[in-house]
Amino acid sequence: MTLGLVAALAGLALLDSTSIGTLFIPIWLMLTPGRLKLSRFAVYLGTITVFYFAVGVLIVLGASQVVGHLDGKVVDWAQLVIGVLLFAISFRFDGKKKLDTGKWQRRTSGSTPALAGVAVLAGVVELATMLPYLGAIGMMSAADLNAGQVGLLLAGYCLVMIVPALLLLGGRLALGERIEPFLTRISTWFAEKGASTTGWILGIAGFLVARDAIARLFFV
Repeated sequence: MTLGLVAALAGLALLDSTSIGTLFIPIWLMLTPGRLKLSRFAVYLGTITVFYFAVGVLIVLGASQVVGHLDGKVVDWAQLVIGVLLFAISFRFDGKKKLDTGKWQRRTSGSTPALAGVAVLAGVVELATMLPYLGAIGMMSAADLNAGQVGLLLAGYCLVMIVPALLLLGGRLALGERIEPFLTRISTWFAEKGASTTGWILGIAGFLVARDAIARLFFV
C-alpha cells in the first residue's frame, strides 16, 4: 500500500461525496422544517455507508477472481483504457440540463424505516454512475494488497464519502437556522448544475485512474 494509492483513493472518495445519495439528500434532511432529528440523519447516512461498503466488498471479490487469472500488464492497460474512457465520457454531460431533484426531496419526508429504504434506493440508482468508486476498486484490485488492506481501504473510502455531509451537519447543529440559506443555495446549485458537476467528477476520476495505471506501466 503506497501513499500515492491512498491519496488517489481519497480524491476519488471526495468526488463520490458530492452525489445525491451522499450529500444532497442529507442536505435536504437538514432543511426539513422543524427540529433536526439526528436519529433520522444517522439512519440514512449509516445505511448508505454500509450499502456502499457491502457493494464494494462484493465487487472486489469478483474483481480479484478476474485479476488473478490475468497478467499484471494486461490489468494495467485495461485500467488505463477505462480511465481514458471516463475522461472522454465526461465531455458528453450537458451543463445546461437540470436534474429532477423534487422526487428525492419528497421521499425524505417518510418514516425512519422508510428513510433507510430511500438510502438503499439512492445507492441502487447510483450504481450505474458510481464510476469513481468502481475506478477506486479497480485500483485496489490491481495493487498488491491483502484482504485486510483492501477491507481497510474500502471502509476508509466509504467514511471519506460522508465527511462533507457530517461537516455540514456540524454546521447545522452549531448555527441552527442561520446556515439554512447556505444549504438552500447548495441544493439549488446542484439542481441547476448537477449534470455539469457529474461531468467534472467523471473527468477527474478518469484522470486519477489513468494516472495510477500509467505510473505502474511506465514508472515502476
